[in-house]
Amino acid sequence: MKCPTPWLGSKRGYLTDWITQRWVCLTGHRIESAANQWLLGSSGDNVCIGADFFERVAATQNCEIVTNAPRAGLITNFKNLDSDEFSYERLSPEVAKFYESTSDFQMDVWSEWCSVFKPFGWLLRFLFSQRLQQLHMPISPLETSRGITSDIIQLLDKETRQALYVGWLRTMVGSGDVIYVGLYSVCTPPKWNKPCLKVIFPLPNGHATVIMKPEICADGSLKLHSVGDAFGDAGFYFVVSDKKGHAWAKYIGAMKETIHVYPDKKNELRADHVLKFFGLVFLRLHYRMTSQVNRLNAITSTITAKATHS
Repeated sequence: MKCPTPWLGSKRGYLTDWITQRWVCLTGHRIESAANQWLLGSSGDNVCIGADFFERVAATQNCEIVTNAPRAGLITNFKNLDSDEFSYERLSPEVAKFYESTSDFQMDVWSEWCSVFKPFGWLLRFLFSQRLQQLHMPISPLETSRGITSDIIQLLDKETRQALYVGWLRTMVGSGDVIYVGLYSVCTPPKWNKPCLKVIFPLPNGHATVIMKPEICADGSLKLHSVGDAFGDAGFYFVVSDKKGHAWAKYIGAMKETIHVYPDKKNELRADHVLKFFGLVFLRLHYRMTSQVNRLNAITSTITAKATHS
């Protein structure tokens, strides 16, 4: 897609991106990288993020890319989130299996934009997301009617074979557009001081960081909340960095989201994702996650039933 705004050169990138970065620097916090690793992550290219982001990271950090290895998870061990308010032992086994073996699941998604915010969604797509191939949320449920891909990408150190990064790449099958490129890990924000799920979304000259507090419900389902009070808490951040190692971060307190992951009455795994801006819901996403093992069992049962009746 041709960018609707001017190109300012390889250092600044496109005008819309550069304006956003200046806003973060002018209104956010100047931070020291060494003391704020809980917030920092990989930055993206000035032109496009897209599916080849991981190849660019691997080339610069001498990593090997492994895609959809068996039982590869967004979080290698969900026990790393344990605290005095979160206990892995109380978590539904199906929910834990999804996060620890995400590559073994296929996904379907349905989206619902609030009608008031839908024009804003189109504007974001026009100015940023379609060009960048990042945070390209479906506007209409028909956009994902042919399904979405869900690829777990591990970047392994070539010498130690340890995973330096775990990424999640999701694309729309119909259009081929990237929904998002995310890097997953666990961090402890200083104000909350308990382990949280951390997701980095690379952007030009920086990234968005979403830090989510885990909560286990009475039925063993999981809720993740990017909800906090101020800088240093869980929530949504924009981070801009430069080649000199300086960084600026802007805490977006008006942006909040909750993800509820649970087995439904048929024991299918579901997730409800609600995003709010200044307390108003602007987007709902609903997911169905199907284990490859369960899918194969269902196919086998269907074949067996047909054979029995024939």
